[in-house]
Parts: sequence; structure tokens; C-alpha cells
Amino acid sequence: MPALRIFLVEDNATIRDSLIPTLEELAAANVVADAGGEDDAARWLAAHAGGWDLAVVDLFLAQGSGLGLLRHLRARSPSQRAVVLSNYATADMRRRCREAGADAVFDKSNELEAFIDYCNRLAAPGLA
Repeated sequence: MPALRIFLVEDNATIRDSLIPTLEELAAANVVADAGGEDDAARWLAAHAGGWDLAVVDLFLAQGSGLGLLRHLRARSPSQRAVVLSNYATADMRRRCREAGADAVFDKSNELEAFIDYCNRLAAPGLA
């Protein structure tokens, strides 16, 4: 089974540096690229339209926002997914993320296991 190709949008280097090996070890995933801001992420997405399966987006970025990036992601292929992984996953923010195009929203502080499970379901054919 091919690895799930993840594009990670996270501006915090500590989180990014710990999340990448976690995803690669626990979620049968390969982080194909990462970005820390909305503009850099949008440029990468435009240049690699079919080069990813799952975009994992933080809400607060070094430049721009995750909500802005979700709007760029609306033009993705039906097989591609976009999720938000944030410390600010309030009920209102979850609603706003879904309205902006997120397939799911996970809280970094207490929903990492559910996020990894979601990634594993996407990686396993027939379970997503």
C-alpha cells in the first residue's frame, strides 16, 4: 500500500519537527512538503496539484491563516482531503473551518490519536 502523501502547513518548528516523524511512523504517511505561511503553501499547492493526498493545516500561521489556505484548497481533487490541526478548535472555529472547506478538524492538545486514526483510514483502501 502506498504511503499517504501529506502536505503539512505548520509554522511552529518544534511542532513540525515532532509531527513529521510521528506521521511517518504511526500513520503510514510520507510528508512530501511543508510550509509555514499561507502564501508559501498556496504556491506549493499550485505547483504540485496532484502531488499530495492530505493537507494538514494549522489555523495560525507565520503569514496569512489556515482559513485563507482552506479557501485555496477548495479547488482540490475529490480524492484529496484537507484537515485542520490546531490548538484553537473551538465549536465556532470548527464550524468556520468546515465552511471554508475542511473535511475534519482536530485539536492538537487532545485529539492527536483521532487525527492519526483519520490518517490511517485515508491510507487504507476502502476505509476512508
